[in-house]
Amino acid sequence: MPELAFFVLWPDGKRMACKSPSTALRRHLPPATYDLPDFLTRARAGLRAASERVREVYGSPCAQAAAQLRAIEAEARALEHAPASRVTVEFS
Repeated sequence: MPELAFFVLWPDGKRMACKSPSTALRRHLPPATYDLPDFLTRARAGLRAASERVREVYGSPCAQAAAQLRAIEAEARALEHAPASRVTVEFS
């Protein structure tokens, strides 16, 4: 299954390297700039879809996708109360 590398550019200037176990993420989170709540909704849906794709092929969900989502959510928590936080997604 092809893995997908992508980057999240946070409003504070951090650049986070991320991976999805499946290209299914692209349907939910295309490269663009998002408001933080929209980004989180899309990242959750995309990484869950990627994990589901792994489950369909290999019989169990992907721990890597769950860990990636936890890392994204942890980073986002620091920005929850910042007004107008925007996040950019890029693919490598």
